[in-house]
Amino acid sequence: MTKTTASAPVLGIRALNRATLDRQLLLRRSGLSAKAAVGHLLGLQAQNVKPPYYALAARLDGFAPGQLSELMADREVVRIVTMRSTIHTHTAEDCLTLRPLVQPARDRELINFRKGLQGVDLDRLAVLARELVEAEPRTMKQLREALLAEWPDADPQALAIAARCRLPLVQVTPRGLWGRSGQVALTTAEHWLGRPAEPVPTPDATVLRYLAAFGPASVKDMQTWAGLTRLRDAFERLRPQLRIFRDENGVELFDLPDAPRPAEDTPAPPRFLPEFDNLLLSHADRTRVVPKEYWGRSWQGNQAYCTLLVDGFLAGVWRLTADALVVEPFDRLSKAQQKDVTAEGQRMLATLHPGTPYDIRFGTVVPHGPSR
Repeated sequence: MTKTTASAPVLGIRALNRATLDRQLLLRRSGLSAKAAVGHLLGLQAQNVKPPYYALAARLDGFAPGQLSELMADREVVRIVTMRSTIHTHTAEDCLTLRPLVQPARDRELINFRKGLQGVDLDRLAVLARELVEAEPRTMKQLREALLAEWPDADPQALAIAARCRLPLVQVTPRGLWGRSGQVALTTAEHWLGRPAEPVPTPDATVLRYLAAFGPASVKDMQTWAGLTRLRDAFERLRPQLRIFRDENGVELFDLPDAPRPAEDTPAPPRFLPEFDNLLLSHADRTRVVPKEYWGRSWQGNQAYCTLLVDGFLAGVWRLTADALVVEPFDRLSKAQQKDVTAEGQRMLATLHPGTPYDIRFGTVVPHGPSR
């Protein structure tokens, strides 16, 4: 610990929790437009179609799913693999800048598939794949088959992943639209948006945006969010214009000078979040949102559950059945908490499933299991 860090003010878990919830638009619903919110949050996890809609319903006042669907249909937001090699919904502008920023991580990802790519000229693969998907959107199956004709001895899956890693491939609509269905078909971001990618940016501007959406945060926190390494230099360049704190373990935290840091006793209403919400995935130390005793409780194998926040912290999981919103808390909720959770559940259902007669039921308390 440096002398500067040792003298920096300490932010406890609850202080970090309230600051992060405020940046994430989860202390109170925001009046931002859907597009502005997607930009402020630096994208929304979109491994499945519905999570971005649930994420915005929890954060925005007056949100309706058609707002995000319309942005997607108009190509103002897109679905693309970016941070942590996962699909995100980004604004068109962020698609063209954040994807080049995280390209080094996509290049490293290909190391895991080198055995299946022996003898494959990756530059030629990128040129051929671009020609294919810009001629018409292709499914991953179609892309695999076309590339396999060129490299018959390669692993088909590795060929398709190489194309996804080397090129900024977006999922074309109707995939991603609310209430619609469509298989995943891909083309390049430049072709879909009708404009070229931006030059690879320095990470400095993205550091500031990350802190605005997820701060206060450490260098490792942002590296976890981005799936990148070696961001220390960017933080050091920005140090003179940032405020420095430390957590209870002495880890140095950076923040924007004028960013909100509410009192730790600020009320935090319940929120229903989708699976893979970035709130729970974007810090190296997730205890600001996930109590240690609940680590691993929102996952089972490869299955991630939708999550419930109570008093700002992970408190349970939830799911929709054919006729009910079923809430499964990790510990017993008080009557007042159950009342607040029910009210929030009713609001979420009215926003995303108006006119559908869902009951709200509290399931069996999920038993404690070993942390993972």
